[in-house]
Amino acid sequence: MRVIEITQPGPPDVLKLAERPDPTLAAGEVLIDVAAAGVNRPDILQRFGKYPPPPGASDIPGLEVAGTIAAIGKDVTAWVGGEQVCALLAGGGYAERAAVPQEQVLPVPKGLSLIEAAAIPETFFTVWTNVFERGRLKKGESILIHGGTSGIGTTAIQLANAFGARVLTTAGSDEKCEAARQLGAAHAFNYRTTDWAAAAMDATDGRGLDVVLDMVGGDYIPRNLALLATDGRLVQIAFLKQPKAEIDFSVMMRKRAWITGSTLRPRTPVEKGAIAAELKRHVWPLLEGGTVKPIIYKVFPLAQASEAHRLMEAGTHIGKLVLQV
Repeated sequence: MRVIEITQPGPPDVLKLAERPDPTLAAGEVLIDVAAAGVNRPDILQRFGKYPPPPGASDIPGLEVAGTIAAIGKDVTAWVGGEQVCALLAGGGYAERAAVPQEQVLPVPKGLSLIEAAAIPETFFTVWTNVFERGRLKKGESILIHGGTSGIGTTAIQLANAFGARVLTTAGSDEKCEAARQLGAAHAFNYRTTDWAAAAMDATDGRGLDVVLDMVGGDYIPRNLALLATDGRLVQIAFLKQPKAEIDFSVMMRKRAWITGSTLRPRTPVEKGAIAAELKRHVWPLLEGGTVKPIIYKVFPLAQASEAHRLMEAGTHIGKLVLQV
């Protein structure tokens, strides 16, 4: 099969097309003929050598795919050959075929193409487990989503809005802020030209936010804490700046707030399967009804993975980038 390899840590040009044997199926796994693979920021971190795959996972980048089941391994009970599916992977997505535990596979939502389906798993799994399970966002509450036009951001805005929350977000340009508002954000702040913390507090009439979803870190962390309402939750999922910050824990005590966060890639298939079941129950009807959709900015051929990475690093896109296999 054709794959994209990381030949050495470095810039996008280290991604090279190569040939490898097809994956060997373990018990409980399915083999997918990949039609498309999503591109995500963790792929870039892996390319730089800063986010290695978990033990036993493929060293090929790529955390989500969509395609057709080509074969099933021993003890697979949930799927049969020929079904069109999308799946969350611990690695191996930038390839013509991928092996994945059956628990991490979901049907392609009715009405969506395989390219659209490939843009779903990584961001929807991440948003569901962090915003709704760990962050406990409820109808009538408010949430501030940083990076509102990223893949995570466009997903979080739509899902929070669909479940009845009031959405505020930050983005890096007026164009991106308008795109965020079109997706359902009540307020969008250009962090390059606006004091987003003051603007968010004004927009809540001084009450603050019930949930803040942050992927920036660094000096955003104490500002996010200061923005929380009583019983508010800060959910940390990434660090575009740095993972260290100085914070005043008395702020947390006064607000009865808490800080949480998680990573997705190292979790077990059983844990990921539990998230998949919740998505199928609560989110798949929204996808199939058109209430929520993956926002795709551009599709690249597999061989142009380096160009997709270059565009992601430029930060000008809105939504997801996808490789067509």
